[in-house]
Amino acid sequence: MQLNVALETADGSPIVDSPDWRIDLEVTPVGADEHAVQLRVQYDGAAAADARVRLEVAVPAEPYWLIPGLFYGANRDPACARLYPRYAPGELDAETLIADRWAFRADRAATPVVFAWGDEGGVALSVGANTSLGLTGLGLGAGPDRPATIWVSLPYREEPFSYVGEPRGVDALADCYHWEPGESHEIHASLWTLPADRHSYAPVLQVLRDRERAARPPVTPWVDIAEAAELTAYGLWRWHYREDPAVLIETALFDRELAGDLGDRGDRLAMHVAWVSGIPYAHALLRHGRRVGNPSYIEAGTAVIDHITSNLTSAGTFFGTWYAGKGWKQSWTPVPGGLHARTLAEATLFTLRAVAAEPVDHPVWRDAALSNLEFALAAQDAEGNFGGMYHLETGEVLSRLGTAGLTWVGAMAEAYELFGDERFREAARRGGRYYASFVRNEILCGAPEDVDLAPTSEDGYAALFAYVGLHRIDPSEEWLGLACHAADWMLTFRYSYDVRFDPETILGTYGFRSRGADQASPSNQHLHNYGLICTAELAALSALTGDDSYATSAAEHLSFARQFIARHDGDFNARRGMVTERYYQTACFGPPGALLTLSHSWCIGVLLLATEDVLTRPELAALS
Repeated sequence: MQLNVALETADGSPIVDSPDWRIDLEVTPVGADEHAVQLRVQYDGAAAADARVRLEVAVPAEPYWLIPGLFYGANRDPACARLYPRYAPGELDAETLIADRWAFRADRAATPVVFAWGDEGGVALSVGANTSLGLTGLGLGAGPDRPATIWVSLPYREEPFSYVGEPRGVDALADCYHWEPGESHEIHASLWTLPADRHSYAPVLQVLRDRERAARPPVTPWVDIAEAAELTAYGLWRWHYREDPAVLIETALFDRELAGDLGDRGDRLAMHVAWVSGIPYAHALLRHGRRVGNPSYIEAGTAVIDHITSNLTSAGTFFGTWYAGKGWKQSWTPVPGGLHARTLAEATLFTLRAVAAEPVDHPVWRDAALSNLEFALAAQDAEGNFGGMYHLETGEVLSRLGTAGLTWVGAMAEAYELFGDERFREAARRGGRYYASFVRNEILCGAPEDVDLAPTSEDGYAALFAYVGLHRIDPSEEWLGLACHAADWMLTFRYSYDVRFDPETILGTYGFRSRGADQASPSNQHLHNYGLICTAELAALSALTGDDSYATSAAEHLSFARQFIARHDGDFNARRGMVTERYYQTACFGPPGALLTLSHSWCIGVLLLATEDVLTRPELAALS
């Protein structure tokens, strides 16, 4: 395993055999798998020069790639309709975002490290996201005229084009350092040798997280857990609840004058049954209302769940979405009549939780949950696949691609706990066995409705629900191992470090910390807080395994999410209780350091769910 150092000009042209540069490289073993890399570069030219340093290492042929939160294998299934970077040997096409080499600015990655595995073993190269030379770059690639390689560039240069959220490549973003005569820099990196098992990323990421934690204090939330619960309950009720019919609208603008103050000029007057709105967050509002004795919250949460559970499709499922003026419709898919498995299963799961939590009986809720469960039992094939998309009228399974159906495993497990029907436990087991190969092979994809078959952090949340739930109803090392594997994969999306923001941006001005945040997906490169939905599951894993790292990650995510809750009207130009959907940590959809100026019901809702769990479940109290 040979580590090479190269120099290049601003446009990427190599600097070869120049007497103006002196390079000293020292590679020292520091453990069984890790080598410390110390690189010193000095420039002795007569005039200033713009240049970039590149550290690269050859990797096994036909590798499996990983950049945490950013690149997974080929990164995009050929069947995926969403366009974002995809690796394909010997190809290069900006219009379809396909290339045989890719390099990215480090703030796109949840941890600044690039991995590659072959049949005989793997290699990883890690470095700080920022060095004295600027923002780092991370690269991978192979081609007919060059070996498979991973690299870091100092500072970054994206190749062969950049992805900024558009369905095509744009001119590559790059930075370059301006060297003065006599200037020198010392860079520290790590080179890792790994077994062929792709899951060998997990201990490397744990080491890198621990080092970041030791180097910097934890995130300081703006508010404590109780205040976060109070604010988010108010925000969900005040800005997202509508009475006739009872819905939680998905988005509400910060600028209420523009929106007509609860009018229809900017707010998204729509509701999914789960995922980005609906039952999970109505359940959270209802729980909070019961705990603090607020009749308005109790009435609103109850009414929303009543509305959704009273309107089922002819196939016996929940609908996908409700729209003002249009009523109940399908999911977000171009497929006519399509209903998304993850959304239906999540709605069912949280209906079950609402039924179990309520001190009064809700027969309509129970019957709706059972109707959806019966539908899923019928949709599950002999292998255990629940399907990923269904037709809202006929119930036909329209697709069995991806792992969106894994969410049903968690719903079936909790249905067994609530009703004791052995069919639900058997369906959960069969589904758990079917989807196990996807977990072990690190190829979870398809959970959100809006990115088709892309891998996302949300696929990890669904898998964690599934296998923690399975272990509760069928304790075994198999399910516990899969739960840990799913959690490890999910945490590849969790930022282990703090992105540096320009102090003149809003995130920079407020001292926003990205550690503990989740990248949404390689397709949607922004930070979000959806991981709060499985706070209890991560804590349960720590209790079951004795490994505190899962609970620590849950606590960090909860701390991250308690930044940028509007504490009063006008706080960061929002209204009291509002929470944004997107924090822009990199050049995708918006400028780094900005945030999306609208409040989203799910962003408020998952935070309310997590805070209610911490406040009411003694085993979670330490997460505060």
